[in-house]
Parts: sequence; structure tokens; C-alpha cells
Amino acid sequence: MKLLLHCCCGPCSIMPMQILQEEGIEITGFFYNPNIHPYKEYQLRRDTYLTYAASQKVSVILKDDYDLDSFLSKVALRVDDRCPVCYEMRLSEAAKTAQANGFDAFATTLAISPYQNHELLQQVGQKMSEQFGIPYFYRDFRPYFREAQNKAKELGLYRQGYCGCIYSERDRYEKKKKGEKKNAT
Repeated sequence: MKLLLHCCCGPCSIMPMQILQEEGIEITGFFYNPNIHPYKEYQLRRDTYLTYAASQKVSVILKDDYDLDSFLSKVALRVDDRCPVCYEMRLSEAAKTAQANGFDAFATTLAISPYQNHELLQQVGQKMSEQFGIPYFYRDFRPYFREAQNKAKELGLYRQGYCGCIYSERDRYEKKKKGEKKNAT
């Protein structure tokens, strides 16, 4: 099977790429993540991913389209319900690219994160599958999350502290602030 694997970052790509390749699946990486903010963070994640993919001899289709305006305009009024929009933006591009380039299916490395909504991810993937006429390949890679993080650390890969969007970065700092207040009392 020829699989287009949407990749959100280098660390999250490690185990899905390894496992799928061991199963004989021919992988091509796909990097398209207009949600990542700020731009320096986007560059770090993109460059880390590209470096890792090259080290594994994985071909990559890079849609280096930092379309932050489109992402923000789509989620601005849905801040608390932004993940479905984000998933749809990225998986629709993956499905469209896979279909246009003769792949057998598409998937995403978001499926390794315990912080993602996997039920929603599957729903959006299936919706994009139906819309673009190409199978969505879902695999729950969460059991390999810690292993992937440890390997990324060993390899010296940049590891981010939030999912990527400006709102998740804000949420991270709000949780930290709440924790500091709680510890101060």
C-alpha cells in the first residue's frame, strides 16, 4: 500500500513511520500545518520534521503554506470548538493530495497523541475520505507516544510543548498559571 502520512511534527512521526514501514507500507510524508503559531514555531517543527524524514529516507510532499490567516478566520468564532476545524483543514489537504497523486490511502500522525480527540479525528478522516474518494487509514498509535518522545529526546529533535495553535499555547500558560496559584496557597 502507498500511504500519504500527514505529519504534524518530527517526534510524532517517529513511531508511526517506523511501525508502518515495518509492515511493508510505502510511506510518503505530507507536511501541511497552517495552525502552528508563531511562525518561528512553525519553522522549527517543519525543519525538525524534514530533517527526521530525510534521516529515515522518507519522501515528503511539503505544502509550505503558512496560511495562518485562513486558520484564524475559520476558528476565530469557534475558539472552544476549534479542533474539528483544524483537523478538517489538515486532513482535507492530505486527502486531496493523496487522491491527486495516486496514493492508496491517507493517514495522520496526530493519531499518536493522547492529547488529541481520536473519535473526532476518525470522524473527520472518514468525512474527508468520502469527500475525496480515498480511504482514510486510522491506527491508534497512542501506546507508542512515550517511546516516540523518548526517541525524539535521544535524537535531539525539537519537542514542542503545545499542539501548535495560538489558543493551545494560551491554554498551556493558563494551566501553568493556575498551578502556580494553587501551589502558592
